[in-house]
Amino acid sequence: MMPAFHMPLSGNVSQIFSQWSAFISAIGNSFSLVTINMGRSANPKVEQAVLEDVGSYGRQLGRIGDALAVLVAHFDPKTPLTPAEQDALDAFRCMLREIEKVKARTLPPA
Repeated sequence: MMPAFHMPLSGNVSQIFSQWSAFISAIGNSFSLVTINMGRSANPKVEQAVLEDVGSYGRQLGRIGDALAVLVAHFDPKTPLTPAEQDALDAFRCMLREIEKVKARTLPPA
């Protein structure tokens, strides 16, 4: 019987693949630094294009928040707000302040 002769990197690699398969299946058959679950989008292609061409969810929400802050600053209700409505506006303003604090401590100085 002749001994088996293998060139470098040409040996039996099934053991390596089985180890990787076990590792990958333990983490759900996918891994990446960032995973975005699109959920149930009516048009996932449009949603992906918006993320790539317009901005991330954070950027989109930031712009919506900025626009709402302008409207809230100029808001003059014709009738008094209910306590729940006032609480909603107060919570919104508080959220915007908290976002600004996070930005101030995480963004590099301009």
